[in-house]
Amino acid sequence: MGKERKAHGAHCLVLSFPAQGHINPLLQFSKRLEHKGVKVTFVTTRFITNSINKESSSSTINIEAISDGFDQGGMAAAESHEAYLERFWQVGPETLAQLLDKLDNSGNPVDCVVYDSFMPWALDIAKKFGLIGAVFLSQSNAVNNIYYHVHQGKLKLPLSNTQLLLPGLPPLAPHDMPTFLYAFGTNPAFRNVLVDQFSNIKRADWVLCNTFYDLEPEVTDWLMKILPAVRTIGPTIPSMFLDKQLEDDKCYGFSIFKTEKEACIKWLDDKPNGSVVYVSFGSVAVLDSEQMEEIAFGLRNSGSYFIWVVRASEEEKLPKDFLNASNEKGLVVTWSPQLQVLAHEAVGCFMTHCGWNSTIEALSLGVPAIAVPHMSDQSTNAKFIMDVWEMGIIASVDEKGIVRQQAIENCIRELLESDRGKEIKRNANKWKTLTLDALDEGGSSNKILKSLSPSWFILFLSQIWSKTIDYMQYCFLNFGSDKL
Repeated sequence: MGKERKAHGAHCLVLSFPAQGHINPLLQFSKRLEHKGVKVTFVTTRFITNSINKESSSSTINIEAISDGFDQGGMAAAESHEAYLERFWQVGPETLAQLLDKLDNSGNPVDCVVYDSFMPWALDIAKKFGLIGAVFLSQSNAVNNIYYHVHQGKLKLPLSNTQLLLPGLPPLAPHDMPTFLYAFGTNPAFRNVLVDQFSNIKRADWVLCNTFYDLEPEVTDWLMKILPAVRTIGPTIPSMFLDKQLEDDKCYGFSIFKTEKEACIKWLDDKPNGSVVYVSFGSVAVLDSEQMEEIAFGLRNSGSYFIWVVRASEEEKLPKDFLNASNEKGLVVTWSPQLQVLAHEAVGCFMTHCGWNSTIEALSLGVPAIAVPHMSDQSTNAKFIMDVWEMGIIASVDEKGIVRQQAIENCIRELLESDRGKEIKRNANKWKTLTLDALDEGGSSNKILKSLSPSWFILFLSQIWSKTIDYMQYCFLNFGSDKL
């Protein structure tokens, strides 16, 4: 710590929370940095690093790891979420500091730490090493706004049953809010993590947001008044699906699950354009057997073709004989190459849990959505999908919170067969164009990504050191050497 830093090419350490939905956008951002000439070391936990499936990629990003205290089993090895986070927050900072020391001593010092906002302690470590610290927010700016207000005490918990009015956002009903706030008491450990993203954010040199300006202009303008370092750098999906600036960048590169790519694409190739319902609820959501049964019968009764991603841990919840009975119309896989599926011309709509990655992938590829939010920020994303971006519909739930088969069947028919569905498809294509515009030459995100070049890093670093030296001289002249 505090060593004199030798001249070298810019080197950025990118630290991700150990979950697929966090690894994907941070890894894609790393590829963009690498493309601009910045050397990148990508870091997540030892368990994830040792267990991920590496897909083909032209990236040369170096991979390192820190400990979460559960190197042999990750979060699943902990007795509870609280126990996992408590242990991770103890050993994570220590092992991150050890990694920075190792890189420094090996002649490969780091200039900047880009860290997942779930781990604000990484900024404290970066500053101890005299490094630039950039926080990466992996949610929408609408959700960032909500959690910021909770952290500031301007949005009191538990929420009242009245309409909520926040700057830059449309009026929100309580059930439009993230579930950890609306269903107060649900998983308080993760609620604290989400709110604590903003605990030291004003000390960050950059606040990088995985969205693009035209998608959320009003709330982004408001956030930039509160946090002037806010920059929109999204969408962070592989380049070959958007601007094609990164050669052969066709996949994220790392997957916690084994992808059944060949089976999915071969099956889709035989289907008519716009005829397939793609169903996936992400890498975390756990549906009960009743909800699984309703989805199964809703898909079957719709008469449409479908691909349904059912993780291996969820397969036993499928209705008996469903797979055999649906063999002609449907394909069930344990994990899919989601981008390739969404980009396929046979896919007509996407039944999704509305995680932010899935949401922005659907936007980027112009695929209408059937929103079936499950937890966390997904209910807020669903609100925007239907009422703000108008590129999908929310499936209605009954008094038990279950989406029934008739509701699923109605949603599918509306998107694939009705005039409203055609209008929603036009809106989805509009967002596809705007997404590409953001990353194209002169686009809002492209301009920011262009600025993240080695020369800019070095200039920024030199300014920090210049200010530090000026301050040291001021202290020496005015207070003596004991204040240095």
